[in-house]
Amino acid sequence: MFGYYLDLALRSLRRNQALTALMVLAIALGIGTSMTTLTVMHVLSGDPIPAKSAQLFRVRMNVSPDEAFKPGDDAPDNLTRRDAEALLHDARADRQAMMSAGSLVVVSAQGDPLDVDARYTSADFFPMFDVPLRYGHAWSRSDDTSHAGVAVISGTLNRQLFGGADSVGKMLQVGDGSLRIIGVLGDWDMNPRFYDLSDGQFGDSEDVFLPLSTATDMKLSTSGQMWCWGNSKDAHGADAPCIWLQYWAQLDTPAKAVAYRQYLRNYIALQQKAGRFTHPGQLDLQDVMAWLDAKGVVPADVRLQMWLALGFLGICLLNTVGLLLAKFLRRSNEIGVRRALGASRGAIFLQCLVEAGVVGLAGGVSGLALAGLGMVLVRHQPTDYAAYIHMDLRMLLATFVLALLSSLLAGLLPAWRAMHVAPGVALKSN
Repeated sequence: MFGYYLDLALRSLRRNQALTALMVLAIALGIGTSMTTLTVMHVLSGDPIPAKSAQLFRVRMNVSPDEAFKPGDDAPDNLTRRDAEALLHDARADRQAMMSAGSLVVVSAQGDPLDVDARYTSADFFPMFDVPLRYGHAWSRSDDTSHAGVAVISGTLNRQLFGGADSVGKMLQVGDGSLRIIGVLGDWDMNPRFYDLSDGQFGDSEDVFLPLSTATDMKLSTSGQMWCWGNSKDAHGADAPCIWLQYWAQLDTPAKAVAYRQYLRNYIALQQKAGRFTHPGQLDLQDVMAWLDAKGVVPADVRLQMWLALGFLGICLLNTVGLLLAKFLRRSNEIGVRRALGASRGAIFLQCLVEAGVVGLAGGVSGLALAGLGMVLVRHQPTDYAAYIHMDLRMLLATFVLALLSSLLAGLLPAWRAMHVAPGVALKSN
């Protein structure tokens, strides 16, 4: 029966090609604009590490002295080196990592200096964030405490310096010093880079990873957010009054998350008792998706554009409703004859919905082409996420599902009106 309705729909649509083209165009414009903005939203709001996002927590505390505390402010994003090292030493989480972004100048085999991005961190960074290694291995916790002169480099830098060969054991010249390469990253595309949003939300991973303890010994430059109070000759010193280190904890069960939160409360209470401050302190423990939402990784203008596009789709559907209604009512005589020959109202209703569905699928194909054009325009925008906007299989299927559902929704009222055409009246008008 469906094949028969499909044949009737195709014949009907071919009879009035201009009206059919208008309906397909209306659906295509609405689908194209909607899927462009929905795809951007899908990419920006996606879970960057779905297998562990509920187990990784950004630790934020306010244990600043009273003169640096402002009631009503949120807890700062970063920690002092003193607090980060204390938490790392206590090791109350399943895994924990403190880190900072940096920049280095490495020297190639030809003696050419290369400016590269770096990540100064601790040993658990690699297993916490599922960082793959093509060659070698990451450093250990004992390397952190011994301030080992080791490094893990990216595959990109490995190709630049060593032609892509296994470079484990070779020396990496960094300024006046050198680091022994112990690992080379495999393919790792973590976007958005939730572990440190202050150094760019989207982009390639860093090229050099080394222990934070080693980086401070070598007095390597850091980048990202830093906030200091008081006077300090060394902002990166162990007791420097500066907030600059990001801190993440992996807590594998909800019970461990509750226990860790209590541990942090106790830590804040001990710092208050030790006389560091008299204010109540602040604590915030956010998993990956809560952290991304708090930092506004999805810009407000993208959300607004999405709602505007969906509103435009609604306007397109209203136009399609009017066109379908006009088309079906103009066929009242044909419908009356079918009713007189025994077709039920349900059969007429389904026939009209099949015709609306065919219009929707045709509009979906055209809308997909328009969405592709929209993707090209988005990728040329001057934003850090533009290059990562693409339509995956899920969004491709969503395009046709949305087009079909939209057209069926638009066809409900016209189909309902068509099935109530009185056979007698229609036959008398012939």
